[in-house]
Amino acid sequence: MHDMSASVSLAVTHLVPLAKEVDENKVTPGVLGFIVFAVLALAVWGLMKSMNKHMQKVDFKEAPDHEDRAGTDATAGRG
Repeated sequence: MHDMSASVSLAVTHLVPLAKEVDENKVTPGVLGFIVFAVLALAVWGLMKSMNKHMQKVDFKEAPDHEDRAGTDATAGRG
């Protein structure tokens, strides 16, 4: 088995020149992009928290509708 420190130093020597070759004319999101992303993430978190709060108030159990059942049974017996 070969020495790990040799392979790590080899990787670092190849990556350091790549870091220096960053083109300064390229557009990057920067601080403004991070702030916009953070605000959007907080807004989505707030909306999901609010939706969860409202969904807990919803009652999914339906009450039996006695009038509707009696009406359909009566019309089914006539035909």
